[in-house]
Amino acid sequence: MKIIKNYLYNVGYQVLVMILPLITVPYIARVIGAHGVGVNAYTNSIIQYFILFGSIGVNLYGNRSIAYVRDNKKEMSKVFWEITVLKVITVTLAYLAFLLFLLFTNKYQHYFLYQSILILAAGLDISWLFMGIEDFQKPVLRNMLVKIASVVLIFSLVKTSNDLGMYILITSGSIFIGNLTLWPYLRKTVRRIHLRKLQIWKHLRPSLSLFIPQIAIQIYLVLNKTMLGALVSVTSAGYFDNADKLVKVILAVVTATGTVMLPRVAHTFAKGNNEKVNEYLYTSFDMVSLIATPMMFGLMAISPKFAPWFFGQNFLGIETLVMVLSPVILLIGWSNVTGQQYLMPTHKMKYFTYSVTVGAVVNLLLNILMIPLWGAVGACIATVISEALVCIVQFYSVKKFIPIKKMFLNIWKYLVAGILMFVAVYYLNVTWQFSMMYLFIEVVIGILIYTFVIFLLKPTSLTVLYKFIKR
Repeated sequence: MKIIKNYLYNVGYQVLVMILPLITVPYIARVIGAHGVGVNAYTNSIIQYFILFGSIGVNLYGNRSIAYVRDNKKEMSKVFWEITVLKVITVTLAYLAFLLFLLFTNKYQHYFLYQSILILAAGLDISWLFMGIEDFQKPVLRNMLVKIASVVLIFSLVKTSNDLGMYILITSGSIFIGNLTLWPYLRKTVRRIHLRKLQIWKHLRPSLSLFIPQIAIQIYLVLNKTMLGALVSVTSAGYFDNADKLVKVILAVVTATGTVMLPRVAHTFAKGNNEKVNEYLYTSFDMVSLIATPMMFGLMAISPKFAPWFFGQNFLGIETLVMVLSPVILLIGWSNVTGQQYLMPTHKMKYFTYSVTVGAVVNLLLNILMIPLWGAVGACIATVISEALVCIVQFYSVKKFIPIKKMFLNIWKYLVAGILMFVAVYYLNVTWQFSMMYLFIEVVIGILIYTFVIFLLKPTSLTVLYKFIKR
């Protein structure tokens, strides 16, 4: 039940983190416009590279390392302070590198400076400690309050297109404050360790082993916006960024299992219970497929009328981007299970690294070919193909250690239910005049169709749900 509780906490937080910005997106899209949204997306994508090199894979490594030793508070405290000091050093170096970059750029300088608060926020992020000990309540509740406050500030202070800098300050500052609010909990969580007893540099090499795949992941998460801004226009980057945000709202619910399950699998693996690790893999993959499939087809079905209404007249045509990008909901959901919930916590990092490196290289090559031809649509196609390749490579890797046929036992049932739902909802969406009432009816009809077909086909995931309801 602790896994379910942590999952619900994490789902709640991840959905809030994505939904709160989306509450402001229609407002920001209209007030700041496509160009302003694009400037924000482009400058933020550049800053993410400095955050990446400053963090050097510490968050994932720290999460896993704490999970291994959490039963020994003295050892856990030592590991925490060693990793924290290492991260402070690397983030400081990253910020110095950013200041050097700022000297050589003469465009969007003040926006870059506002975005750089995110680099400092990364240095203060200790959420990995609480995730490692499976205490999701503290980071979730504190950050929820900060995020809600940021939305209030956005509606209060961002009034015209000239307030883009204020918008960036609020969004980056909220993350900084959110990370800062976790530090008071350290008194009850870890002990003080004398600085001379810390072995800081022993964590550098293993964290770098996680840093390499993080570079690859960042390439096909952020490079699209950077290349669109550089090769086409910042407005095109803004279109892609908004479509990506809408997809990521749905994806947050799906990938929340990864954050919860990584420390649990790592702890179980450290105890040598491989059979339980495999059981976690099968159950997670099945449940993610059950949830992600209708979300993918549902978003595709409603996007023709919903996306232009949601983002406003400044973003006409964005519905095509949302439809093309929607398959990543299922693909990233799958790779999140096989990669973050199995390969990573069970010390099979070389396979995880190889998979995301293949995805990054292919994404870079496809972006070079497709973005000049088709702009943001090309970036969406490149993203979907790259995520599909990551899945294929990870499935092949997992197959070397356990039978994977069981993972795909119910997939055809979810796809059949999802396709039938898509056909019905898409037809209603393009034939009915759009309104919130009709959208609500479309969503309800889609849920009923998917649920009805699932109960007819009876996938094994229903047994898991029955047990959960019974508990």
